[in-house]
Amino acid sequence: MRLVLVGPPGAGKGTQAQFLAAHYGIPHISTGDIFRANIKENTPLGQEAKAIMERGELVPDSVTNAMVKDRLTWDDAVNGFLLDGYPRNVLQAEVLRAVLAEKRTPLDAVLELAIPNELIIGRLSSRRTCRACGQPATPGAAVCGACGGELYQREDDREEVIAKRLDVYQEQTAPIIHFYRTEGLLITIDADGEISEITERATSALARVKA
Repeated sequence: MRLVLVGPPGAGKGTQAQFLAAHYGIPHISTGDIFRANIKENTPLGQEAKAIMERGELVPDSVTNAMVKDRLTWDDAVNGFLLDGYPRNVLQAEVLRAVLAEKRTPLDAVLELAIPNELIIGRLSSRRTCRACGQPATPGAAVCGACGGELYQREDDREEVIAKRLDVYQEQTAPIIHFYRTEGLLITIDADGEISEITERATSALARVKA
């Protein structure tokens, strides 16, 4: 299974990516992990990305594309992969299509986790984090369940910040949904509900692709 996972912040992509990767026996490839690995290993691409970020600039698509292209050559991705956080725009989607066409291994599907903005804002703005150990708190908890520490709301979990993040997603990333719908690859599922329910919706929808 060669899969791209898309959806707004707070849709649960990270959680579902872990379950789906395990279900299909494929690597969960996150752009954040790729960047950290390249920087840690001091690869040429990592050095370039680090220098750009230290200048306070955004890493250009060319560097991100090169890192992803390299990651897809690893042995664990021979039989498939799940991309999370890439592509982020139509230009990246076009590069990915060309890279996979060279290998004659096109995508099987693009899974969109769809959820209304008001539910995302409610979900994320209610999150609390332990100030002592950094662990996320159980919803409704008064103190950290892991260490008993004080809970606080992170700056990026405030309603106004979440709303801005959703605006950025809509402007920059949502156009790839139209791109992949046109390509005939898009599958959209409802991302509201229990984690296990969403996973079941995803695997059921993807089973029809591989049938």
